[in-house]
Amino acid sequence: MNYRHSFHAGNFADLVKHALVLWLLERRQASGPVTVMDTHAGAGLYDLTGDAARSREAEAGIARLMATEGRPPLIEALAAEVAAMNPDGGVTFYPGSPLLMARHLGPQDRYIGYELNPPVLEMLTEALAPFGATEARGGDGFDQVVAEAKRTPGPLVLIDPPFEKPDDYHRAADTGAAIVRADARATVAIWTPLKDLETFDGFLRRLDQGGARRVLVAEARLRPLTNPMKMNGCAMVVLNPPGGAEAAASEICGWVVDTLGETGARAEIWMPD
Repeated sequence: MNYRHSFHAGNFADLVKHALVLWLLERRQASGPVTVMDTHAGAGLYDLTGDAARSREAEAGIARLMATEGRPPLIEALAAEVAAMNPDGGVTFYPGSPLLMARHLGPQDRYIGYELNPPVLEMLTEALAPFGATEARGGDGFDQVVAEAKRTPGPLVLIDPPFEKPDDYHRAADTGAAIVRADARATVAIWTPLKDLETFDGFLRRLDQGGARRVLVAEARLRPLTNPMKMNGCAMVVLNPPGGAEAAASEICGWVVDTLGETGARAEIWMPD
């Protein structure tokens, strides 16, 4: 499965991921300065009239969110960020995790985004240019983030690979587990697609085998997991979740499923034994 950020920008999975990451950053900031690390940062800002227009996923995601009234607070927080990117109205631009994080950094916070693709790295560097204490780094985020996390007490790490390589699930699990083994103060949020339970269960077993003990699983299933060739939902798997994460994930996933899901859609928020 090739999950290019530009092609899928603003879809339902982005809503789950970005609303929860915004909450995680705010929650972590409440206890002091935080360094955010983003293993697969992407371009930072996406023009929804480009690649995303071909997939039309943003129409069923962020466009519907912005047109819906009565949004709960954590969904409203994401809507406010999107509105700020589109001062003339509409939904032409969508902020990726780098821009969302950069806009909310405190005076002593930092953001480090890794990007392997050189042209995308140039766009990421440009998107982060107006913000202090941010850095775009070239190279494989999986290779670099564990060492960086070991040098940085209590980081907040987002792992969001494209899942275009067969070992992305294994590397995501191994990287997240290595970070929290080394530092129990670290929080790691791993985004994954949900295609079938066998693949996802294998990913969770890999985390457990790697030593990740405090894990929150937040699933947003937009349809039953009956067709492994489709992205039937997504999950955010949070290692060392802060207090309140379960309620936050329930609010976000519940709204996305209730508003955007098909028949049989459901949210699952749970912690493995």
